[in-house]
Amino acid sequence: MDKLLIQGGICLDGEIRCAGAKNAALPILAATLLTDDTMRISNLPHLFDVTTMLELLGCMGVDTVVDESLAVEVTAGTISHFNAPYELVKTMRASILVLGPLLAHFGQAQVALPGGCAIGSRPVNLHIQALQKMGADIVVEDGYIKASVKGRLKGAHILMDICTVTGTENVLMAAALADGRTVIENAAKEPEIVDLAKCLIAMGADISGHGSDTIVVNGKPRLHGCSYSVMPDRIETGTYLIAAAATRGRIRIKDTCPDTLDAVLLKLEEAGAEIKTGSDWIELDMHGRRPSAVSVRTAPYPAFPTDMQAQFTALNAIASGTGIITETVFENRFMHVHEMNRMGANMLVQGNTVTVTGVRQLKSAPVMATDLRASASLVIAGLVADHETVVDRIYHIDRGYECIEEKLQSLGAKIRRLA
Repeated sequence: MDKLLIQGGICLDGEIRCAGAKNAALPILAATLLTDDTMRISNLPHLFDVTTMLELLGCMGVDTVVDESLAVEVTAGTISHFNAPYELVKTMRASILVLGPLLAHFGQAQVALPGGCAIGSRPVNLHIQALQKMGADIVVEDGYIKASVKGRLKGAHILMDICTVTGTENVLMAAALADGRTVIENAAKEPEIVDLAKCLIAMGADISGHGSDTIVVNGKPRLHGCSYSVMPDRIETGTYLIAAAATRGRIRIKDTCPDTLDAVLLKLEEAGAEIKTGSDWIELDMHGRRPSAVSVRTAPYPAFPTDMQAQFTALNAIASGTGIITETVFENRFMHVHEMNRMGANMLVQGNTVTVTGVRQLKSAPVMATDLRASASLVIAGLVADHETVVDRIYHIDRGYECIEEKLQSLGAKIRRLA
């Protein structure tokens, strides 16, 4: 099992390019199931989860080809069956996103109940209830969601009990081919949902309100193929900005989207960073200063993202002062705290809150990643620790960060992968 060996104590300095957003790429790849035509998807990040989604499409008989520019051409017209098997679904919760498109286009789907990071309860019942309201017959048995519909799904008024990203995406894709109008209320507003909607519109869908809490979809009898470039990854961008801030360094990230990171950039400025932005780049400079502790409270977009919570916890670990981190989205997302305390951090968890009193120096130690964003936070902790830190179980980080050691090496970090 691979590990990362990190020699701490170096200020990050340099420029990197942001990869495409995993959380936009996965639903957009699922959306290719909505048309028989060829879809060309570019700016896909080179990640394990993207490979898994392509394998999932391939195992159903969908034709996938990587072209000379590393874009992927997907043709769902070659599909031979509609079963998403447990062997693939268990490694990635986003596999549930094939449910809506399969049902809407082909009238049937059999999708294993999903796996993924163990960061709390993320039930799929909202997906099922919404599709049932659109006319689907669905049963859950033998560990599978088994769904079918006679003819087309029907447009419906869908009120999401909980603001759910994947739930909104599944209903949005299903509604694009439904008969009639679908109104999704309490829809999630994340930029990745907006990106999915833009892709669907490029395929011929009639969608309005994406980016707000009410999305209206007038279903079409068919969609067509198109070429689409996935948006930049705001979570990857934020992670590298925090890594630079924690190490008192300087960084420029290009091919990114500053408008999607307002809440994160405000907190970095509060921590003492000088931030400059352009249309597709962000610069951060700490001018060699130790960061100041910040308090954050996670909530759905446009508030502070839960996927940045662990990284800011690492920043606070070595910051001046005390910061309070409150997690309101997932109930089991402080597993990285215990590992950082082993490195000499001063953190106290009480319910959904962790109080972090900064120390000047973390101590190197072997630590173990427990989920995707926790693994990123432990890498940041290793960058600011003395001596050598080993981060184990980094298959988590490979699910969400493209070439993380190479990018950090280009910024001056001493980090390498151990087999």
